[in-house]
Amino acid sequence: MVTQNGGGVSSGRWRKRAMGAEEPDLYRDTWVRYLGYANEVGESFRPIVPVAAVWASYGVATAYVTADAIDKGRKAAAVSGPPCSPRIPTCPHPTPSLASVAIPGFTINRLCAASLALLASLTRWPLPVRKWATTALGLAAIPVIITPIDRSVDFLMDSSIRKLYGTEEPPSAP
Repeated sequence: MVTQNGGGVSSGRWRKRAMGAEEPDLYRDTWVRYLGYANEVGESFRPIVPVAAVWASYGVATAYVTADAIDKGRKAAAVSGPPCSPRIPTCPHPTPSLASVAIPGFTINRLCAASLALLASLTRWPLPVRKWATTALGLAAIPVIITPIDRSVDFLMDSSIRKLYGTEEPPSAP
């Protein structure tokens, strides 16, 4: 899930300090965060479930990202003072975006499609076995792709849009 979206470069501790909150962030520090990965799971299961189930998984992930963005936007609006920027210690920086849904979903989709085609050309496995192998590969790829995608999107956003608005992500704490 953003620039994670799913965690991204910045840590949950920074967000809690930035928001001045001691309680855990519902969207980042609890099981609710895993709803942001629903579309990747849906894409992994695409070979063996109806397409409607895959689209439903995108609905869940999009609802999560939207709710997280609204929550962070409300917290940012509640902070008085200068415009919101992560350089201001009391300002929550809303980082979720639909890139958290689209890019990882597309990546898993293409990985699964390629693996299914490759298994068809390299093996004589029955179709159900190839489909389950593809699903397993897609599920296994989720934790591997999230951080590089989040960092890449953060880098691109920091190098472009965020630079225009002065909202670059702060460097991660070691």
